[in-house]
Amino acid sequence: MQQKLAILGAGISGLGSAILGVRQSWSVFVSDNGPIKIETKQQLENLGVEFEENGHSFENLAKADIVVKSPGIPQTTPIVQKLIAAGINVISEIDWATRFTNATLIGITGTNGKTTTTLLTYHLLKEAGLNVGCVGNVGISFAQMVAEDPKDYYVIEVSSFQLDETYHTRFHIACILNITEDHLDRYEGMQGYINSKFRISRNQNETDFLVYGIDCPNIQEEIIKRTITAQSISFGTIPREKNFATYRENQIEINRNNIKYTIDMNNFSLRGKHNQYNSMAAAVIANILEVRNDNIRESMSNFQNMEHRLETVTKVNGIEYINDSKATNVNSTWFALESMEKPVIWIAGGVDKGNNYSDLKPLVKEKVKLIICLGLDNLKIHQAFQGDVDMIINTSSAKEAVHVASRMGSNGDAVLLSPACASFDLFDSYEDRGRKFKNAVRSL
Repeated sequence: MQQKLAILGAGISGLGSAILGVRQSWSVFVSDNGPIKIETKQQLENLGVEFEENGHSFENLAKADIVVKSPGIPQTTPIVQKLIAAGINVISEIDWATRFTNATLIGITGTNGKTTTTLLTYHLLKEAGLNVGCVGNVGISFAQMVAEDPKDYYVIEVSSFQLDETYHTRFHIACILNITEDHLDRYEGMQGYINSKFRISRNQNETDFLVYGIDCPNIQEEIIKRTITAQSISFGTIPREKNFATYRENQIEINRNNIKYTIDMNNFSLRGKHNQYNSMAAAVIANILEVRNDNIRESMSNFQNMEHRLETVTKVNGIEYINDSKATNVNSTWFALESMEKPVIWIAGGVDKGNNYSDLKPLVKEKVKLIICLGLDNLKIHQAFQGDVDMIINTSSAKEAVHVASRMGSNGDAVLLSPACASFDLFDSYEDRGRKFKNAVRSL
């Protein structure tokens, strides 16, 4: 009898899961609570997949042997709770895809830096000649790549939302970069969010590796509480006695199983202290997979970061414009401000996710000359920083924010879009926000 797969959500992961289901000869049904994009409908029709939009029908979903849930749908959603109560297995796309691959899985999570670290790790392994794919929260769907272009290695950016419904996946190398306050509107307290991140290590055995940022206080505390089965390698600014990696004097030093490796980073292409951490994590992963140090060093020197992450757009009248639209939380913006070496006009704001801005205040006092708010409700930003800068200006579009910045800025300034907030009040996504910012800069 043909097995049945139902998919909640017709986004990238949902479509990829459908493609894999059809490839594996499952009967597939896709359900979305909102409208489905025209091009996605066409793809589903071409696959012979039935679908529904603008609402979920429990009767159709309940026929499934497995339901794959989009990470954007909370587990507390009534339809998900109803399916679970009916005894139906609700899993993530990650768990679905791993059923059909024997590849080496490298999972990377963390509040900040996971996309850059995922892309950098992929770059190091690809340049070393490995048959590797880059999937998850970045690149194409993991399930789609398993179906259409299978690899020997997958570097997977994994969010906490994806990990929440990941039960059986075993990551051969799991990496937790850092854990700071984020998504507390979806979790019951910080411990719930921490537990979600540590799910990445849940099925590892003694032949696997857990790589983690030991400078992060939340990770420090959690590691002590947990029994870690995998081989652990920490990275940070202070060398440890056992397995560790550290960054000092433009070098990454890795001590693994009492063998020391040194990688010169003088020509590293990324800016900012936070990218020292990202590079340490990527270097450790490449080292575990026996990539030569010379290859790591050369690949790090020619790496290009993703769009919307500390991306230099251009200079106009001596003012540098930097697109960091992917910074949707306070910690990510902290790293962006910390990396700035010029006087900053900071464009911030959007949908606040319960932000505490106190950690940013010292950097704002030191580096920011003007704040331009880009959002519908800017009260919290005004309250947090009104005593730290001379002026805070409200704007309601990327074009307006850029024009204000260009009028108020001087030769030698940097205009930094690093919102510390989600984008959904004025924009479709952080990508939409970043592109509109770049278009406004280029039209100056």
